[in-house]
Amino acid sequence: MDNYLILERLDRLERLITANKEVLTFEETCDYTGISRSYLYKLTAAGQIPHSKPNGKLIFFEKKKIVRWLLRNGRQSSQEIHAAASAHTMRNRKV
Repeated sequence: MDNYLILERLDRLERLITANKEVLTFEETCDYTGISRSYLYKLTAAGQIPHSKPNGKLIFFEKKKIVRWLLRNGRQSSQEIHAAASAHTMRNRKV
């Protein structure tokens, strides 16, 4: 087996292991979110991303909180806005 296939399989296994974890390390969080190390350090230092430092040095992230943080400030699609406007109009229709 050539090195490329071995590395590809190893990468796939690492992603599967990370997918099943509830608590992520700093490096795993970088990989999971696609955020660079330097930017993640800035976010943790500023308290802008939920994290834990149980022993004062190592940083851990709860996956559920990270997903919530990533999905904050969601935007509705045009179709969702139109459906909500139609529902509002139907509810508030004067007879």
